[in-house]
Amino acid sequence: MRWAVAAPFTADPASDRWLTPFVRGGRHSFVMVPAPPRPSWHARAQRASGWLDWLGTWSQGRTAWAANAQGVITVFPQLAFSVGARQRARAPQRLVVAWCFNLGQLYGGVKRAAARLALARVDRFVVHSRAEVALYAEWLELPQERFRFVPLQRAAIPLEEVEEQRDPFVLAMGSAQRDYATLFEAVRGSRRRTIVVAAAHALAGLDVPANVEVRRGLTAAECRRLAQRARVNVVPVRAAATAAGQVTLVEALRMGRAVVATRCSGSVDYVAHERTGLLVEPHSAAALRDAIERLWADADLRADLGRNAARHAQEHCSDEAAGVALRGVLDELVGSGRACRS
Repeated sequence: MRWAVAAPFTADPASDRWLTPFVRGGRHSFVMVPAPPRPSWHARAQRASGWLDWLGTWSQGRTAWAANAQGVITVFPQLAFSVGARQRARAPQRLVVAWCFNLGQLYGGVKRAAARLALARVDRFVVHSRAEVALYAEWLELPQERFRFVPLQRAAIPLEEVEEQRDPFVLAMGSAQRDYATLFEAVRGSRRRTIVVAAAHALAGLDVPANVEVRRGLTAAECRRLAQRARVNVVPVRAAATAAGQVTLVEALRMGRAVVATRCSGSVDYVAHERTGLLVEPHSAAALRDAIERLWADADLRADLGRNAARHAQEHCSDEAAGVALRGVLDELVGSGRACRS
């Protein structure tokens, strides 16, 4: 079966193939839909998608729908909304898979009503935390059978740096749903050099401690090299209903880094406490401080957690693993003979 793939990062469909090379067996073929240019997320002044983003998303969704394909795979909710609206309004129908369906927050009122209307005929939603299966099914008033949990995947990352020894540091990166207030309380007054890479909105109104250096505008490659040099990587997340922090977390695991993460829906499917990282309770500066200090002082523990993390991520969070999962979702839909809209 032929699928059109719409993702916001496929600027060059000839080279940006996403997971399609890892879908084996020859049963499915894919056409990549070019994406319009978008600004870096960290360069934005606001958290939500702007009008220009939505116009680009709507255009890409229209192109995906018009492609010579029997099904459409979208990556991220905005594209699912664009294609889902067309699925509801037009014929002939196509099979629609909404991959990486993760919302920053659950909306009410008109936004929720619009989402329920547009997404009602999406055949499969792929989420990256188990908790989101029931969460989004309830929010959209759809059966849980339409949702699948697949671990978030990241490609293998070249290891170009080693842990900084002369001037070691704690590192926290990312902007979505981050709890930098708790991190700042945890490191305030300590001698631990701390680097935070985040958009301005993620730090708005916070008193940045003297031992914290804020950076922004870094490339993805620069962020990864920084993570490799860090003695301790921290992913502090607010206890929100929806998952957040998973890209930063999974990339750290892929690079074999020792991680401290907030125990929340975005981390518990990826970090096994004491085996692949350390989990701390939400909003507990004392627990976060203790975990950072524990990793900081114990090189053997950092090495053990890092090795276990890299092994786990290769097995469950790699492109190869996600390709197998994607094929399973597509095979299930095609084998059913029709979309599952019970």
